[in-house]
Amino acid sequence: MTQKVKWAVLGAAGIARRVIPAMQQGDYTEVVGIASRDLSKAKAAAAEFGIPKAYGSYEEAIRDGDVEAIYIPLPNHLHVPWSIRAAEAGKHVLCEKPVAMSAAECRTLIAARDRTKVKIGEAFMVRTHPQWLRAREILRSGEIGPFALVIFPFSYFNVDPENVRNISEYGGGAMMDIGCYAVQISRFLLGEEPARVTARMDKDPQFQVDRLTSGILEYPSGQCVFSCATQLVRYQRVQILGSKGRIEVEIAVNPPFDRPTRVLVDNGADLLGSGVRVEEIPRCDQFTIQADLFSQAIREGGPVPTPLEDSLANMTVIEAVFESARAQATVHLRK
Repeated sequence: MTQKVKWAVLGAAGIARRVIPAMQQGDYTEVVGIASRDLSKAKAAAAEFGIPKAYGSYEEAIRDGDVEAIYIPLPNHLHVPWSIRAAEAGKHVLCEKPVAMSAAECRTLIAARDRTKVKIGEAFMVRTHPQWLRAREILRSGEIGPFALVIFPFSYFNVDPENVRNISEYGGGAMMDIGCYAVQISRFLLGEEPARVTARMDKDPQFQVDRLTSGILEYPSGQCVFSCATQLVRYQRVQILGSKGRIEVEIAVNPPFDRPTRVLVDNGADLLGSGVRVEEIPRCDQFTIQADLFSQAIREGGPVPTPLEDSLANMTVIEAVFESARAQATVHLRK
């Protein structure tokens, strides 16, 4: 059997606590270390998750000769600096989304990857979840028609002033945190880049980050209409409407890993749902899949699940959303 890739994690809180157990279930992935700027926190997390090594700094993890790859779940503004430091130490990097704060930062990261010859990818775990692979397959089969409207509401409630999602200089706000998924998933489904973007934002008067952003992404073969919010009820669902039918993904971004998920396909027979077909997707953990595919790319060669070129395209659209909201006008993207 292929030797597992040895990983270290930078940071012991937040998303890391969800992702680490999933990584540990992988066939190609082994978590050998966890780092925190507080050694006691790193030791506590190492003990909790059964990780052999605890580091009192991120630098120590990066310098460890036994570590081959680094997972970075740090706040957004730290993604590129620490990804570059890890790459320059010869480590492969899987970095949480959004991988950069801007398209320019993403280009800097691409240059670092090309210079160091390591693999760097963005952790958009949705791209490899079977429910999205199946939804894309159905859409591209033509079953619901050739032209599509993707409708994507995504919200949760968080008014904690200490939370990184509410700190402007850390890259907080709804668009960067969850609106990026609407951009990513619509691009993934349609296999195209939007030509025009129109958006509006409402900012929290205290935090000065967007708490509600809505937008229209205009693609050659359809549109994505999305709203993302950090001060509304918790909700996430995607509807894909075509001329002949409809696809629904019930829990778009955070599907359960301990039970099956469902993709609904409606032929539009009536509004009561008599034409709905339910396809059950066997239970799986999207974070395990993501880590294993990245580890396989390290061991066997080939692309990582979300390469930086895709990250750059995604960030270009996100920047257009911000620009449109500021200018109160439609933004035309260069081809």
